[in-house]
Formats: sequence, structure tokens, C-alpha cells
Amino acid sequence: MNLARLNSARACVAIAGLALSMALPEIDRGWAQAAPPALGVQSPAQQSQPVEVQPQPIELPPAPVERENPGLINEIGKLFEKSKSALPALKSPGETINDLSNIARPSTMVTGRAACVVASNGAPDCKIGADRLCQSKGFKEGKSIDTDASEKCSPLVYLPGHKRGPNDCKTENFVTRAVCQ
Repeated sequence: MNLARLNSARACVAIAGLALSMALPEIDRGWAQAAPPALGVQSPAQQSQPVEVQPQPIELPPAPVERENPGLINEIGKLFEKSKSALPALKSPGETINDLSNIARPSTMVTGRAACVVASNGAPDCKIGADRLCQSKGFKEGKSIDTDASEKCSPLVYLPGHKRGPNDCKTENFVTRAVCQ
């Protein structure tokens, strides 16, 4: 036999074997649904009847359910999705220009000395002091840039032998420099 014919025959046998292996599961399903063969002697009428195998529809496996991949790339993707809601919304160009024009309004820095009022919690509130300093220079309002603090004490503190008490002195705050508009 020729070598080329032998290789061709081997290829045909391999293809036939592959086709058979793919068809066997379907044939096996058909046999399982057919009536089991009776053991023993069968009448000639029973032997001559061909067994009809109904073709069964091929059942496809269910579509794979997309499951979450717990890898690093997936976690980074989740982080980006969450950060969209955490970040502030972008402003329109018009809003940005308005903000810049509010910042760039003409302002002047002034110096002086205006007292800060004491807030209800005891801390100094220097906004009112900055406004007073700017109003004394002819402006409407201001923002404090620099403050100063000094201690104002009762004259008794300076007497020899006097022990200083908690209410003998108090701290006063002043705005010394402010930006006015």
C-alpha cells in the first residue's frame, strides 16, 4: 500500500472517530428513551419492525451568569464608580467665570486697629472687627488678614504682694490688617 494512501486512510478514520464521538452522547440519549429490548425469543413480526428513534432537541447549557470578579481591576473599577458620587459636580464655564470675577473684584488692603467682639462661646469673632476697620476707611465690608492680641489687666495686679486671680486680666483681640471691598 502506498504511504500517501495510508496517511489518507488514517485521516479518514480519525475524522470518522471524531464524528462518532460527538454523536455518541446524542445516540445514548435516544437509547435511554427507547423501550428496553425484551430478553428471550421474539416473534418474526417484532423482529422485522424497525425501531424509530425520535430526534431530540439539543438542550444548550444555560448562559453563564456573569459573576463578580474579585480581582484588583474590578476593585479599582468599583472605586471609580463610587468616587463619581463623592466628587462635586463640575461647574459650567459661565459659573466658573462668575466665581473668578467674584474673587477678582477690586479690593484694597488696609491697616489699623479694630476690636474683635467676643462670641457666645468665648472665642473672638473678628469678622465684625474687619468690617469696622474697612468701614472706617470708606469700604463696605472686609476680611481679616492679621490679628493681634493683648492682655488687659486690673490695676490691682501691679500692686506689690497682690496674688493674681483668674478674673484679674482678660485677653482682647484686634484686627490689624484686612482686605476691604
